[in-house]
Amino acid sequence: MASINVYSILVVLFLTCGEGMATKENDQIIKENNCETEMGLPCVLEAFMSIFNTGSISNKCCGELVVLGKVCHSALVKRTLENPLFKDLNPATIIAKSIQTWNNCLALIDSPSPSA
Repeated sequence: MASINVYSILVVLFLTCGEGMATKENDQIIKENNCETEMGLPCVLEAFMSIFNTGSISNKCCGELVVLGKVCHSALVKRTLENPLFKDLNPATIIAKSIQTWNNCLALIDSPSPSA
């Protein structure tokens, strides 16, 4: 349970403190597209865990991620990588996991429901 609290704090730092550390390009994209207001905190945490740690993302949160959009998703991931808290992570690995999470969610949302 303590690890979830640590990641919750990191997500809050990512959403608040990261803004001052972002490149102007990512910051502008995030601001212009209202990226930080499109997902609820529980889904932000799920997406964060699936990209920056190990974890899966629920169907509900995949839906929120797809609504967020690829531009916002990419800008938020890149901004997180710019944060000194994440300097020890391999950017190529994180970008690959980010793309994989996006593609998995997109396929899930685009596929017809088995009950339909």
